[in-house]
Amino acid sequence: MSFSNYLETKVLGHVFGGTAYTQPTKYIALYSAAPGETGGGTEISGTNYVRQVSAFTVTGDTASNTAAIEFPTAGSAWGTITHIGVMDATSGGNLLAYGTLTASKTISSGDVFRIPLGDLDITLN
Repeated sequence: MSFSNYLETKVLGHVFGGTAYTQPTKYIALYSAAPGETGGGTEISGTNYVRQVSAFTVTGDTASNTAAIEFPTAGSAWGTITHIGVMDATSGGNLLAYGTLTASKTISSGDVFRIPLGDLDITLN
């Protein structure tokens, strides 16, 4: 996953400029079209879709989700998920990091999208 321009600015300001930055709650968003450095993309919508809270643990240069992330059962077709974003709000807000799924996943009514424990990795190197 890549950091957004928003998060890059916050990290640089905090580490090198002494600007305070409070760790945000992290919400996982699903996308059908790629977000980029400045946000954008097309976030999934559909019955029962809502961003999910996630916590991370850091080992070396990698942050990984500390628990499985499970979205509610789709009450309608959500379309094909191709990307994931980490946001700082339940809706709207700022994109923190984003990445492409290894394999896209089409979500139909009645499906549940899950990310197993440790499978969402954010790496700096």
